[in-house]
Amino acid sequence: MKIHDVTVAISNDLPVYPGDPAISITRTHSLEKGDIARVSHLSFSTHIGTHIDPPYHFMQDGMPLDQVPLDVMIGPARVIDVGDVKSIDSKLLESFDLTGVKRLLFKTRNSRFWSETSEFQEDFVYLETDAAELLVRLGVQLVGIDYLSIEKFNFDKPTTHWTLLGNNIIVVEGLDLSRISPGDYELICLPLKIKDGDGGPTRRGIDYTVRYRITKTGK
Repeated sequence: MKIHDVTVAISNDLPVYPGDPAISITRTHSLEKGDIARVSHLSFSTHIGTHIDPPYHFMQDGMPLDQVPLDVMIGPARVIDVGDVKSIDSKLLESFDLTGVKRLLFKTRNSRFWSETSEFQEDFVYLETDAAELLVRLGVQLVGIDYLSIEKFNFDKPTTHWTLLGNNIIVVEGLDLSRISPGDYELICLPLKIKDGDGGPTRRGIDYTVRYRITKTGK
């Protein structure tokens, strides 16, 4: 069994979504300075790096992070590679066989950003609202993408989040799938247990199980 870590490391150099608090990690105690141990102070948003969006993030009466069932975040997951596209719409999704898929992770060109730059990239691949509506109809319980938001940058209204979170679909953002091949995996996704949390960083791993072939219809 090989477990792949698909989490980005939290550091002062990690990009943050515009408008969110900057990441600050400072050493308050140090062995090198004669202290008895190393201790650090962490300051950052609940939506930095690899993190969870629970319904409470956008929905008035949505489920907060500490109430999200763990069985939703642990179990079979499918990774699909959507190629070099600007966005993921329902037509593109319909070209994949997603029958019975409960956890779906999108590998896009976004994954390259993590190693190429520490600057926030506005042109990241996102999920269109019609694709989110299709995922609701398919009965997907968790959806993940490889950048800091699943929503179009500079949106007018967060309709993708409203569609997913309004139907209790858990959103995973900030994945690093650069070294992951399309296929079926076992996902382990455990966020910090923050009371009434609107989101929270998490460590994620996927265990490669059975490889499958992505088949496209039409052309």
